[in-house]
Amino acid sequence: MRIIKEKTLTDYCKSSKYKNAEESLKAWIYEVKFSVWDNASELKAKYRNASIISSKRVVFNIKGNDYRLIVDIEYKLKIVFIVWFGSHKEYDKIDAKTVSYED
Repeated sequence: MRIIKEKTLTDYCKSSKYKNAEESLKAWIYEVKFSVWDNASELKAKYRNASIISSKRVVFNIKGNDYRLIVDIEYKLKIVFIVWFGSHKEYDKIDAKTVSYED
């Protein structure tokens, strides 16, 4: 899969606020780059704890249950768009269905 806005995630890793998520985010990036999903069922087979929000939107748990990563996936194009990343506490304050990259 191709990741769009990967730099956004690597920038999060550099910030002191999210520094302890760095290894988990890097592992997620590596795994996704070498994955191919044709649909949400295939993704769910690999990431059982991922939450499928809609036909395109998925929420991943990062570093156990400490962080959330929201992505939009274009399965036919094999593209993963980074939408939002934050702590579990920050995640509880947003609407995962409607949050956008610009928010």
